[in-house]
Amino acid sequence: MSGNSIKPVTRRTVLKLGGTLLLSVIAPLPAAAAQILAVRVWPAEDYTRVTLENDAALKATHFIVKDPERLVVDIEGLDLNPTLKSLVAKIQSNDPYIKQVRVGQNRPNVVRLVFDLKEEIKPQVFTLAPAGEYKHRLIFDLYPVNPVDPIAAMIEKGEWSSADTPNGGGLSAPSTPVAAIPTPAPADPLKTDTPPLKPALSTPELAKQEAQKPEARADAKAGAPQKVLRMITIALDPGHGGEDPGASGSRGTHEKDIVLAIAKRLKGKLEEQPNMRVMLTRDADYFVPLGTRVDKARKVQADLFVSIHADAFVDASARGSSVFALSEKGASSSAARWLANKENQADTIGGVNVKSNDLQLASVLFDLSTTAQINDSMKLAKAVLGEIGGINRLHKGAVEQAGFAVLKAPDIPSILIETAFISNPEEEARLLDDGYQDQIADAIVKGIRRYFAKNPPLAKSRQT
Repeated sequence: MSGNSIKPVTRRTVLKLGGTLLLSVIAPLPAAAAQILAVRVWPAEDYTRVTLENDAALKATHFIVKDPERLVVDIEGLDLNPTLKSLVAKIQSNDPYIKQVRVGQNRPNVVRLVFDLKEEIKPQVFTLAPAGEYKHRLIFDLYPVNPVDPIAAMIEKGEWSSADTPNGGGLSAPSTPVAAIPTPAPADPLKTDTPPLKPALSTPELAKQEAQKPEARADAKAGAPQKVLRMITIALDPGHGGEDPGASGSRGTHEKDIVLAIAKRLKGKLEEQPNMRVMLTRDADYFVPLGTRVDKARKVQADLFVSIHADAFVDASARGSSVFALSEKGASSSAARWLANKENQADTIGGVNVKSNDLQLASVLFDLSTTAQINDSMKLAKAVLGEIGGINRLHKGAVEQAGFAVLKAPDIPSILIETAFISNPEEEARLLDDGYQDQIADAIVKGIRRYFAKNPPLAKSRQT
């Protein structure tokens, strides 16, 4: 009797122990903390970006602390590691917005970053899914409360006269009718010795000279508006930058570095021309979204937009320079379509906050491109292509067209120049050569001068 009563108890005990063992096997283990793989800092006047690249998606919360200004960020699911600690040493003393950063394990699985700030900022904190060669990224963009205005920045650098800005520096276009710059067209437009542009005169000097001319006096009697000269403003756009390196050569050369160097050379050469001034969409190694590049050009009422790139292809033997304009009806070739798609991925690689209102503005602008803008862009592209063909082999003998997002300013003739194939070892070497960079810059200047010799700039009546 006693033996029979023991067996059921024993059986239940064994089943209970087995169930406990099974539960212990299938119970979820504590999640492993994400690992920070790299930290990068991109300081610039426009904004400073801090990037944490990691092997899993992270969740972060942030808040601002006043007196003194600090940005506090708590990152969940993270343990402090040496890579994250290295962020402290990456903050440069000349960073416009960050004094220093402090990093610590705030509590288990939560790391806290404290950015000590130089001024009040508007932070954008967001994540990016894996793209290109990058894994998951957590982004901190620190924008100044008062955004940098392109015209104000050019005035500060002495590149723009405050007299050029109507209504004390507003961005609306001048209401006074403006005459085209008197650039006599050469007998042979293909010659490179285009006569120099006539220097601009100040308004009082010009008014005095114009008033002495019989035709001017007749115009005055008829009530015709006073004609004045104006500067030509050119927006130069070095492609890629910051998180977006662009294409790379076999020597490890990054497109973003090459095109910035060429753009700076080109800026200097254009500013040696009378009546020309230049705005760079970026002047250092940081990322600028495609829509922001267009917006910057429109804010300075640019007469031309020239985007500088260095091509790449899967076949290392591909070579030659190309010039592109926007297309209304699709790409002019499958290669042009492929390249436009690749260049339009810049926002994905560089990292755009999709919640930003700036993108909504950009998408509106992108739908306003006109046939007139494309026609003018084609004229500019042909003039520049003709000059570049004198210093380098052309990949295609004619201007190509495709839907490049960066060329979609509705009221500015815009071209994209692929200076050479960085993926071709021979052309990569040329792109690294100071002499070639000078040659390509000179050719672009001559092309721009040829364009204006045949298409003088009109009065600026558009609104930005």
